[in-house]
Amino acid sequence: MRPQSPLTGSTSTQGKPKDTTASEKVEYKAKDSTVVDKTSEIVYLYGEARVIYQGFELDADYIEFNTKTNLVYARGRTNAKGKYVGRPILKMEGQGTSMADSLRYNLKTGAGTIHGVFSEQEGGFFSGGKAKKQPDDEIHSKGQIYSTCNLPHPHFGIYITKGIVTKNQIITGPVYLEIEDVPLPLGLPFAFFPKPNKKSSGFILPSPGEDFTRGFFLRDGGYYLGLNDFWDAKVLGTIFTRGSYEGSLLSNYIKRYKYTGTINFRYANSRYGSEGSSDFSAQKDFNIIWNHSQNANANPGTNFSASVDAGTSSYNRNTAGGNSYDPNQTAKNTLRSSIAYGKIFGNGITFGSDVSGYQDTQNKSVGITLPNISLAVPTFNPFDSKERLGEQKWYQKITVGYSLQASNSITTTESELFKKESLRKFKNGLNHQIPINMAFNVLTFFNFNTGVSYTERWHFQTIERTYLRVVNSSDQIITDTIPGFKRNNEYNVSMGTSTKIYSTAQFTKFGNFKALRHVMTPSVNFSYRPDFSNVQRGYYKEAKYIDGTSVIGSDGRPLTYSIFEGSLYGGPGAGQNASISFGLDNTVEAKVLTPKDTTGKGERKIPIIQGLSINGSYNFLAKSYKLSTLSFNGRSQFSDKLGVNYFGTLDPYQTEDVTANNKTTRQLVDKYTWEAGQLPRLTSFGFSFNYSLNPEALKRRNMNENELRQNASKLGAVTKEQADALAMVSRDPNAFVDFKIPWNFAFDYAFQYTTNREGLNGSVTNTLNFNGDANITPKWKVQFSSGWDFKASTFSYTSLSIYRDLHCWDMSVSWVPFGAYQSYSVDIKVKASVLQDLKLSKRKAYYTRF
Repeated sequence: MRPQSPLTGSTSTQGKPKDTTASEKVEYKAKDSTVVDKTSEIVYLYGEARVIYQGFELDADYIEFNTKTNLVYARGRTNAKGKYVGRPILKMEGQGTSMADSLRYNLKTGAGTIHGVFSEQEGGFFSGGKAKKQPDDEIHSKGQIYSTCNLPHPHFGIYITKGIVTKNQIITGPVYLEIEDVPLPLGLPFAFFPKPNKKSSGFILPSPGEDFTRGFFLRDGGYYLGLNDFWDAKVLGTIFTRGSYEGSLLSNYIKRYKYTGTINFRYANSRYGSEGSSDFSAQKDFNIIWNHSQNANANPGTNFSASVDAGTSSYNRNTAGGNSYDPNQTAKNTLRSSIAYGKIFGNGITFGSDVSGYQDTQNKSVGITLPNISLAVPTFNPFDSKERLGEQKWYQKITVGYSLQASNSITTTESELFKKESLRKFKNGLNHQIPINMAFNVLTFFNFNTGVSYTERWHFQTIERTYLRVVNSSDQIITDTIPGFKRNNEYNVSMGTSTKIYSTAQFTKFGNFKALRHVMTPSVNFSYRPDFSNVQRGYYKEAKYIDGTSVIGSDGRPLTYSIFEGSLYGGPGAGQNASISFGLDNTVEAKVLTPKDTTGKGERKIPIIQGLSINGSYNFLAKSYKLSTLSFNGRSQFSDKLGVNYFGTLDPYQTEDVTANNKTTRQLVDKYTWEAGQLPRLTSFGFSFNYSLNPEALKRRNMNENELRQNASKLGAVTKEQADALAMVSRDPNAFVDFKIPWNFAFDYAFQYTTNREGLNGSVTNTLNFNGDANITPKWKVQFSSGWDFKASTFSYTSLSIYRDLHCWDMSVSWVPFGAYQSYSVDIKVKASVLQDLKLSKRKAYYTRF
């Protein structure tokens, strides 16, 4: 063999010339020097040495390569400070990178011995000991530690006395747990670990624990089915020592760039008390959750989604919120479900259809809409032309639209839902709307609009009432549902105008405060709707007694009723209306100089009032109280940390006290307050604001939550830890621990005062909630959330959490010190989900039925 360059070299294995290819060449190099011994045919590589052969790559501080036997030896070196550096780094085709103290490897046979290995496998790390690779690719190991800690000397690990690693599995002899080099009396005589290259099925070991009500348990043991790369399933079960048991079927599915979803069906048989005694009770419950989402780019213009949460009303109460022990989940009063399909056609027409339902777990009522259909045609100009040149003529500005709503729904109880007679209780109908509008400018500064709105409703049931006279009591009403198609229609005409008024005040003697700008947007609209309650139209009927005589109302005229009363879309209201609605919107902002601006001309706008609007209406045809109440609302953002919302109602009518039968009452009078020299009366007022001492904390928390959700959606099949984390963040965003947020304190307050229109029965409600967190040290974090119940003069639901980052472990302490949900929990667990069952938990839950 010819001597090579001191820096790089190459050689080839011996064989027939026709078998020699570029892939059989051994490439080597070294940064320091390369020495070739012709006698022994050994190449010595010093300093950042490297050997490459086919899929085999080896880097080390020192490498010996025997070109005759194809044997490679590599090791590191001890530097001047006594530290071992330059360890061999080995990479084989189809495998990850491994690090070792030293190794011997035969390039030809693939056999070798590795001392002090450190390699990553499926989220875990093997370190220490001795490993021997056989020609059949089996690896025999001895004295190695498996851990999820990524340090070369891990904080904890499972010590493997000896084992065999094959392509698909790891079989070991005795193993035991070791923490900080201290062996613990927790071990197994042998172990078997699957090492699949793809999804595979296998058993899931249950987690032990204790429930104060149901006793000790083995939770979520079962079987995992790796059906294929796009679909999996888990069948889990839980048993309790006091007789209760639960089961669940969880399935995840995903089709990349198309859709993803999760189905979770849970069943529980809860048994409380001693069987045969008076306090014994048994309850069977179920719950199904289905979430499906479609990728926005999968089928542009078409979307299908599902969000189903349905089951028995007592499921969360009897299972402690699905074993989450979350107070909000346990006290959940409403379950909602929806399956929706939508499509946008090329001409802008949108079609939507959904099936939805809700359950009230308190009164066990159920509402189902099966289905709800909508169709909308975007507004268009029927008299305009695509070939038009120049401005539109007045009639070309006319726009027409169309929308359709169709629905079929029922509201009943859980026990009555699936009975045959419930089919007759469905309410159904169609609602058509056609708006015709025209908008243009008047005198340049005024925006004028006018239009006609036509509404037509189709129903398949109407009502008929019959009155019965009752002696010494009010009349009894009998209402019958009459099947058959009936339609009603109504229309109204409207016109209105709006403009903007700008005013600016300049200041020269107020320092950096330079200007104040006020923008007012007044608007006035007139609308007219005829009276559609005439009996001759057929929408209303005269109320009759059973003998055919008319029922007389309090005004002395025959009483009428709408045959569409209680129907899905109703019918036209009684009476005609000719009213003016008016409103005034205000925004105020200040302009200040910013001295820190290098140009000297920097300005900053500060919003003082971002929107203060006042609205009301006046009905010319009303017999009394023609002017409505005046409502106002607004928002002021004083800084990035503080914003205030406020709202209220003003009543323009006077009140007076009336005494009858030695009893004084207050009543409304059809006289305006300003007639008596008074302002309108304030009958309701409220405001709310939130404040954060560190607004960046909220931004980072939202980023963390979005990142967690995105990562989970990419994986398709989320792990239990990811699902728990998502659920926790959804319930309490403050629960997400992020040491990059050094501290935060935020609170929100809401106040509302209301009375009736007479100014009586005033009530005040106010709520205060606050939360925060702080890094006590770079590894310790404290979080809290609470509030003040002003009515009860005590703190509302309060929780305190302490989190400790232990590198590969973490410790969390959660405490609810008082209240109905008083509890605590202490958890010390491994961070990685690979060893999710390696944890120590101590908890006392609030959940108890006794």
